[in-house]
Amino acid sequence: MKLQNLILILILIVCIGLLPKAQAIFPPPDGDYPGGNTAEGKEALLSLTDGTYNTAVGFFSLRANRSGNFNTAIGAGALLDNRAEENTAVGAAALLHTTSGSFNTATGSGALFNNLIGRNNTANGFQALASNTIGPSNTATGSTALQNNQMGSNNTATGDEALFSNIAGSLNTANGDQALFSNISGNFNTAIGFEAGFNQTTGSSNVYIGANILGTDGESNTCYIASIFGQTSASGVPVLINSDNKLGTTTSSKRFKEDIKPMGKTSETLFALNPVTFRYKKEIDSAGTSQFGLVAEEVEKMNPDLVVRDKEGKPYSVRYEAVNAMLLNEFLKEHATAQEQADTISIVKANSARQEATIARLEQQIEALTAGLQKVSAQIEAREPARQVVNNP
Repeated sequence: MKLQNLILILILIVCIGLLPKAQAIFPPPDGDYPGGNTAEGKEALLSLTDGTYNTAVGFFSLRANRSGNFNTAIGAGALLDNRAEENTAVGAAALLHTTSGSFNTATGSGALFNNLIGRNNTANGFQALASNTIGPSNTATGSTALQNNQMGSNNTATGDEALFSNIAGSLNTANGDQALFSNISGNFNTAIGFEAGFNQTTGSSNVYIGANILGTDGESNTCYIASIFGQTSASGVPVLINSDNKLGTTTSSKRFKEDIKPMGKTSETLFALNPVTFRYKKEIDSAGTSQFGLVAEEVEKMNPDLVVRDKEGKPYSVRYEAVNAMLLNEFLKEHATAQEQADTISIVKANSARQEATIARLEQQIEALTAGLQKVSAQIEAREPARQVVNNP
């Protein structure tokens, strides 16, 4: 608690003490001691010297406290070994062993039981954060939540047995019964749902969303979301992820575009690409499923704009959606060429048909002319013998 808040509390208490005395209750309350301390129970606040505004209710509650101020212990053995400031313990043996850790709140039997010097912890539930000794700034809500934590810090566990096995892991968030149950030393993990991330032990920076998303022991930088696989969406757009872990979609509306121009020959890069078959390494795909695609480093040499890069700027993947657009451009170009060829062929065929008709007419004319010539020739031949008789009497 900040100093100004303490001063306000003291002023309020003094002002209340100066108010005109109301009618006294009878019998008068007991357990009121100098320095604004209240103790009720066997050896409650037994060792107090100059500590002020402490409240101890219960067998051995705040027994070792000497100069600590503004502590509240309600329950047998609550804050028994306390020598620190502004701790609140409600429940038998809550914060029992804390010595110099301050600003802790424990509600529930055995909550923060072994805490020694850990500060700013909040435990709500039976034996929540029970094993914590030096870990600071943890929040546990639920029976045995973060029960085995000793030195981990800044963890948040909500649900029975959430982060149950955690000892040294920090900055984890578990929401759901037994969420991140097996985590021991992993950091920066987030699990939402019943048994979400249950198998995780030492891995870090994982995200588990959904009930029974158990995860794999020791993995890091992975994300699981339940109920996605096998679901069909009749319409929509693909989801993309950039190197900053931002999820989003692309838009095709001209409202969001500028410098729009035809693709032209840019798509001819495709002719230099080398499609391959491959298998991912065992740590990625233990099943060794056969894959089909491109190699990002090879694509980068042909067209760097077709490559997706990681945080270090290294080639990571290929913009296959852009490849599809380029394929469409090449298809349309080929289609236009094929259409021109079809038109040319149609013209050629039409000309050929006209030529064939002309040739047919010429053939008919030639045949008629030949027949006429043959007739004339026959007539001439028939007259030739008569001429010979006349000429040769």
